[in-house]
Amino acid sequence: MTLSEEVNKLAKYLMVSDIPRSVAYTLVYIKDKGEITSVEIERETGLRQPEVSIAMQWLRRKNWIVKRNMKKEGKGRPIHGYKLSKDFNEILEEIINEREKKIDEINNTINQLKNFKD
Repeated sequence: MTLSEEVNKLAKYLMVSDIPRSVAYTLVYIKDKGEITSVEIERETGLRQPEVSIAMQWLRRKNWIVKRNMKKEGKGRPIHGYKLSKDFNEILEEIINEREKKIDEINNTINQLKNFKD
C-alpha cells in the first residue's frame, strides 16, 4: 500500500469501529480525492477488485458515496467514478454517533444485568 502512516492509523481506528477493512481503506483513500475510479483504489490501497466492489456497495448503502458512469473507449468492464456524497467530517460524526449509541446500549445491558444480582 502506498498510504501514509496517518492514513493507515485512521483506517485502523475505523476497523476497530466495526467498519470492514476494505471499506476503511477505501474510505480513507477517497476522503481527500475528488472523483476516483475503482481501479485507482485498487492500485493505491492494495485491495483486490472484489474487495473494492464490496466496499463500494457498503459505502453506497450508507449514502456516503455517489457513483457515476464514465465513458469508456473500447470493450471491457464499465468504468464508474466515485466520490464522497458528504464531507468526511460528517461521515466521521455518523461513525462516532453510532459507536456512542452502542456504548449506551452496552451500559444499559450491564445495568439491567446488575438488577439480577443477589
